[in-house]
Formats: sequence, structure tokens, C-alpha cells
Amino acid sequence: MTSSGTNATGLTGSAAWELLLPAASAPARARGRALQAALREAIRSGRLTPGTRLPSSRDLAADLGVSRGLVTEAYEQLVAEGYLRSGRGAGTWVGDAVRAARPHARDLAPRSPGTLVDFVPGTPDLSLFPRAAWAAVQRAVLAELPHHDLGYPDPRGLPRLRVALAGLLARRRGVVADPERIVVVSGVAQASALLGHVLHARGMRTIGVEDPGSPQHDALYAASGLATVPLPLDGDGLALGPLGTSGVRAVVTTPSHQYPTGIAYSARRRTELLDWARSVDGLVLEDDYDGDFRYDRAPVGALQGLDPERVAYTGSVSKSLAPGLRLGWLLVPEALTEEVVERKRTMDLGHPSLDQALFAHFVERGDYDRQLRRCQRAYRERRDALVGALAEHFPEARVSGIAAGLHAIAELPERYGPEGDFLERVAGAGIAVRPLSACTHTLTGDSAVRLVLGYAHLPPARIRAGVRTMAEALTA
Repeated sequence: MTSSGTNATGLTGSAAWELLLPAASAPARARGRALQAALREAIRSGRLTPGTRLPSSRDLAADLGVSRGLVTEAYEQLVAEGYLRSGRGAGTWVGDAVRAARPHARDLAPRSPGTLVDFVPGTPDLSLFPRAAWAAVQRAVLAELPHHDLGYPDPRGLPRLRVALAGLLARRRGVVADPERIVVVSGVAQASALLGHVLHARGMRTIGVEDPGSPQHDALYAASGLATVPLPLDGDGLALGPLGTSGVRAVVTTPSHQYPTGIAYSARRRTELLDWARSVDGLVLEDDYDGDFRYDRAPVGALQGLDPERVAYTGSVSKSLAPGLRLGWLLVPEALTEEVVERKRTMDLGHPSLDQALFAHFVERGDYDRQLRRCQRAYRERRDALVGALAEHFPEARVSGIAAGLHAIAELPERYGPEGDFLERVAGAGIAVRPLSACTHTLTGDSAVRLVLGYAHLPPARIRAGVRTMAEALTA
């Protein structure tokens, strides 16, 4: 390279030549675009910093073995875009409008880093994901899917999947499932957002939530313009007195396996809850997040089956397959269907067609039922392991809630408190847990330690080791 390529910042023409050499070897028709792209990337990445003087077009063209016009055109294009600046007789320089891109992307996925055993609830065992069956179905779907199904879908979802879901949910959960009123969504969170927006558009400004309940409800419904009203529970479900005086006309419930207390709503309370909804012209939002998993008897059917015009029902594959699939369903009362579908249309133009076709095929050929049975066996074994480990290492602990789902409540005697000290000591031993207090708006006022322990994602040996380590941390 000639000496005229040396610049005031110390970058030599040789360095610039090395950055651009791959572009010079591009096919002739694409060489100009490749040269421009290489210059942009070098400036964005910070390899060519603001204030760097570039070689003259003649020198750079000679060293790259391309025409001078190609280099001149590239310089002019990047000057027009703001990447470079130039002046008559002053040469061409890297401009200062571009800020170098960050060299990494952060991972904001919810995890508990640095822990030996993570009892935080909400995640299934992802190693149980049926990779071989899923891959087989994917190949079959790609071979048979009509071209038109790859266009913009019905915002409710592919008819094939809605029919498959209607049969599945009617058979397994006892719902009244009309395919015309099923909306395929990216999970319970999107189903809740859709309903929240529709209720807000109808004039509602508040929505009742179970207390204790999901910590995510406040932010989720606030995004829809609804303020959450915490409503207490009793042994049968939502307490009717506070519900009746709250002024809300919509309430979110988990009646088959309440999160997090683990109770199942009694038959009497289910009837009373629906009577309340009719009396206020209201709506019950039923989150059936893990209703398929009951270990001591057959699962209780969904509340929606008792009154499909007063209950909006939602569920997903997050606990049975994997939350990363972002696939769920919403059964809507007839009076709300049109508004929910239109809101879904404007929100995202519909769920991905290929994913829907794949899951429809997975359900139709019985793979999903097999997966549910597999998870049922594994999770029952893990719950038994947790209960047994607690009995061994915390013999005074009380495990409450029905034998179901992916988590259990463990109440430890007051001598293990206060809660803050307990959490600090077990965290120091590498054990991640979630206290029940993180799920409630109400302070209990006592020193008992109440934990929401997730077990589904942990093998039995790891569950036993985690409980043992937790006990050892408290006696050290």
C-alpha cells in the first residue's frame, strides 16, 4: 500500500485493505454492494473509529484490485448515509454520527444463576420434551402443509388446530369447546392481555385476583389499563363476602389447582362463584395452568363446563411440553368472541401457522396424550420425593394443597424464622426458593416460614439433596 494511505489517527491503509479484502473478492455484480456493506460494518463495529482518515479512492482501488469508480461510488454512498464525511481536497474520514454496536446481546430469560438446587416453581422438566416425536411430526407437517396455510392465518388460529383442541379439551377437561370460539394464543399471558383489553374497552377499570396468587397479575393487567383488586381465599376458594363487596365484575381464578395454595375449589364454591358472575353480569377468567396433573384421583373438570357464557377458559403447553413454544388457547364466551378475535388480529395478525399445524398433528395422532401420561408419572414421583424429603429433614413441616400440579406449599415451624433470615441462609447454601409472601398482598404477622416449592423440573435425587442441604444450612 502506498504511504498516502497513512492517516492522522494512526490507521494505515494496509489495515483498511485487510478489512475490505473479502468484499473485493465478491462476484463482479455484487462487488459494489459488498464493499459498501463491509465499510458500514467496520464503522458500526468500531474497527474504523470516528475521525479515521480513509485511503484515497485511487490508492484503495489499486490495493483491492477493483476499479476506482467502484470505490468512489462506495465513498459517496456512505457519505450520503452519514457514515463518512469528506471535503474538497481534505480526503474522506469516518464520521462521528455512528456509535459502535455493543459486541454482545444480553439474555433476560428468567433464571436463578449460581444455585445448586432451584426450587422456584413454574418450570416443567424440559428434558422430557419429546424431541424425536416432535421432529417426526415436523417432517410430516412440512411435507403435507398446503402452500396457502403459510399465508396470514385466521386470527383465531388454523381451523385444523381449533378442531383438534376442541376435542382434546372436551375429552380431558370437560369444557364446552366450540372451535369457532377458540383462539390460539402465545400462552396464558397473551390470553389475559386480550381479555384485559376487551374488558377495558367495555368500560371496566378493575379486575379481581386471588390473594395469594400469581405475582405477574398486577403488571399484566396494568398493561391493559385494569387495576387488580386482591381478593382473599378461604378453604373452599375465593371468599364470597369480599368478592361481593369489591365492586369488580371480572375475576381471575385457578379453581382446579389454585396457585399457589394448592387447594381445589369445592363444588359448592364453584356454583356460588358462577351465581355471583350472573348477578353482576360479570366474567370469570379461568386459568387452567396445570389442570391435567392430579396424582390422587382423576382431575376435576374445568369450571367453564358449568357455564361457558360466564367463564373464559385458558391454558397452554407451557407445563406439559415447554414454555418456550409460546402456544396456548383461549375459549371465549360468545358475547366476547368478536371483540377478542379483532383484538388478536390487530395485536399480531395471528399465531405462526407452522407451529399450529405441527401441534394439531401432534394432538391428532395421540402424541400429546402420551406426553401428558409421561409427565404425570414423572411429576407424581417427584412430588412424593419432595414430601418424603421434607418429612425426613423437617419432620414438623406441614405440606398443604392437593396432590397435583408442579409445586407444593411447605409450612415450617416458627423456630425456623423469621422468613428473611431463613431465605438468606438457604441462599447462602446455594438453594433458591420462593416464599409464599412473594405471592400475596397480605402480611400474615407471624414468624412461620411458608415456601412455594417447585419440583417438576428436578429429578428425585436432586430434590432430596436440595432439601438436605437446606436443612444443613439452618443447623450450621
